[in-house]
Amino acid sequence: MLRCFLRSKIHRATITESNLSYEGSITIDSELIELANILPYEQVMISNLNNGERFETYVIPGKRGSREICLNGPTARKGVVGDTVIIFSYCYLDDKSIAGFKPIIIKVDEKNNPV
Repeated sequence: MLRCFLRSKIHRATITESNLSYEGSITIDSELIELANILPYEQVMISNLNNGERFETYVIPGKRGSREICLNGPTARKGVVGDTVIIFSYCYLDDKSIAGFKPIIIKVDEKNNPV
């Protein structure tokens, strides 16, 4: 049997841009996704602390060091610049792999710098 677990998260990131005209997804600074062990085009769940929205999309790597968190396409309707979000990635583990498993938690400040 496989069980779904939190694999990593970027905690309390600030939305820096919203681009309704883009095809869709979330753009995240490449450094942040590497720290969280999230791959380009991987599915993530986003929870918006300001409005309670919770939605899934995929990640597009942004410019390294830019600290950008940009909602693109339809996801741009799920939050506005300045909103605080948590970005989650999940994995499936079998019972043998659960013992000792620890998710990666990347906490960021209000400018999306890792702390």
